[in-house]
Amino acid sequence: MELMPQIKFTFYLAALLFGLVVGSFLNVVAWRWPREESIIYPGSHCPKCGKPIAWYDNIPVFSWLLLQARCRNCREKISIRYPLIELASGIISVLCFWCFGFSSAYFIYFAFAASLLAASVIDLEHRLIPDEISIGGAVVGLGLAFLPGARVQPFAALIGAAAGFLILFIVGQAYYLLTRREGMGLGDAKLLAMTGAFLGWRSLPFAIFAGSILGSIIGLLLILVSRDRFYKIPFGPFLSLGALLWLLLWAKSYHLNLGPFARFLGI
Repeated sequence: MELMPQIKFTFYLAALLFGLVVGSFLNVVAWRWPREESIIYPGSHCPKCGKPIAWYDNIPVFSWLLLQARCRNCREKISIRYPLIELASGIISVLCFWCFGFSSAYFIYFAFAASLLAASVIDLEHRLIPDEISIGGAVVGLGLAFLPGARVQPFAALIGAAAGFLILFIVGQAYYLLTRREGMGLGDAKLLAMTGAFLGWRSLPFAIFAGSILGSIIGLLLILVSRDRFYKIPFGPFLSLGALLWLLLWAKSYHLNLGPFARFLGI
């Protein structure tokens, strides 16, 4: 019994390290996919000088610190986005392990959350969400719903995917008809479809509401700073945060007595 805390710490540490490694891969995805480059070949290299990065210079977070945020070959600065994405992935991995323990659900929902992170980073930089993430993720989520023991049943996943896409598609079209300006891209609708496929239709109102509140707060701050009332910010990262919050609440409701709220979560 005395070893239990040590064993638990070891598992959490393993989840953190695994998340950091996945975060390193997400950096590759976030850089290459928008530029239509292969995420497999060539191997990791400096985007400035093109020199291959040795394995000892590619250790998540630590290499960035040891190299003082500079490429070993050309000495150009390495953006802080790289360790930040790796740390975010590590934290998400720990949260998923806290929710699901060492189980298939941990790997499924960490993959979902990591996809949300990659989509958010790409959306922030390029104002787009690759179909490989959103549509591909929705297809995977629907397929997982048909597996034995799935936490989201096929009907809930199908309705979630369809409703997720249609809600934001209709909102975007209505906004365009009223203002003649694009306000909601198809990428956001596809991302919400992926959320519905993985988490079911009950997750959609919360994800949209939480994302809207967070987006409004950040948007107002940016408008005040930039003095541009038409300042555009992507909605994908805020939808992703709303979906992640729902995932954590939904997962922990299996173990906590949340009363009527648990019924709303579909437990």
